[in-house]
Amino acid sequence: MRHCALMDGKEAPRKAGGATTRTRLDRGRAALGPALQLVHTGRAPTRAVLTAELGVTRATAGAVAAELEALGLIRVDAHPGAAGSQGRPSHRLEVAGDGPVALAAQVHADGWRAALVGLGGRIVATAPGCETVDADPAKVLGSVVDAGAELLRETGRRCVGAAVAVPSAVAEPEGLALAPLHLAWPAGAPVREIFAERVRAAGITGPVFAANDVNLVALAEHRHGAGRGARDLLCVATGHRGVGGALVLDGRLHTGSSGLALEVGHLTVNPEGGRPCHCGSRGCLDVEADPLALLTAAGREPGPVVSLLRQAEDLIRTRYDDPAVRTATEALIDRLGLGLAGLVNILNPDRIILGGLHRTLLETDPDRLRAVVTDRSLWGRQSGGVPILPCTLDHNSLVGAAELAWQPVLDDPIAALT
Repeated sequence: MRHCALMDGKEAPRKAGGATTRTRLDRGRAALGPALQLVHTGRAPTRAVLTAELGVTRATAGAVAAELEALGLIRVDAHPGAAGSQGRPSHRLEVAGDGPVALAAQVHADGWRAALVGLGGRIVATAPGCETVDADPAKVLGSVVDAGAELLRETGRRCVGAAVAVPSAVAEPEGLALAPLHLAWPAGAPVREIFAERVRAAGITGPVFAANDVNLVALAEHRHGAGRGARDLLCVATGHRGVGGALVLDGRLHTGSSGLALEVGHLTVNPEGGRPCHCGSRGCLDVEADPLALLTAAGREPGPVVSLLRQAEDLIRTRYDDPAVRTATEALIDRLGLGLAGLVNILNPDRIILGGLHRTLLETDPDRLRAVVTDRSLWGRQSGGVPILPCTLDHNSLVGAAELAWQPVLDDPIAALT
């Protein structure tokens, strides 16, 4: 692969001003990763913005952009800007639409899905989702990788790495799924090791990751969705079963000392008469504010074909005028609000985002949810409430998984790709 002279650094600097030239080369190399992250997250749409964000000269920013383009990661558009703009228009920067991809996968209680995701969180291709999950994680992950490998063959894209999102706390550094409560998998399944073996067997190169699905939702939304610009972001979501939470602190995903932080599903929100929880307690958010809880509270028998999440969302959207459905929805909103209020008191986030069924609850009665959180949280009452927003990305767990696989490239593009 050809690179521009700035990044190759093979030519010795000229004697006149040699030290200055070498310093410029080193600065340019060091700026590659930060520059790519700025374009990747949409924070540097032009070369002028890139120059200002990096704090380098225009010449260095131009060379950095040229090197990223030579690597096939971004496109530099030299066409003039809009008519009437003052001064010389700046080059526009965007991720390369035909560049490399990451293999991203998601496994949940009602099936799995595989996708190829490019820079900028753009989903390039998806495999048809499977609606059954075998009790053997090796069979499931093997099928996921087979589907992803087929996508790579069909598209001809280069793959930078692979990652899978699972509905379980994932212990680090081993990559063990400690509590896949809503799958029939054994506790402590070595998910990352199994996934890596299947990835390598398929001939796919690059680093391999496994992580909790809601952690990846938070990562994706912080970089590309409703969480952009937040410093301390709290994400709470319920997908097909259970409730998960994640926290971005000072711009970085917080997973605790061993990857197990923010198990918010086991906050008690209905101690009197609450449902038994898998953890051994009763009235936890995990069983009081997920799709099955809504269907049960509304007196609906879950169907066997359509996912529980879709059944619950369709019930709210089409039958909210039914008193039983409205009462059940309001009960879930109140329980969710109680859990969020406790988290606000402990974590003091500057923004909350909600995904899955919780997003639907927010959109159905935003005033009720915000009032519960504000009334029950000390800091909420004093500050007027923490902003609560719906997640905005489609397939955000897949996008978040891809972020893990892309991270080595974002840290050091040349080392990762060459």
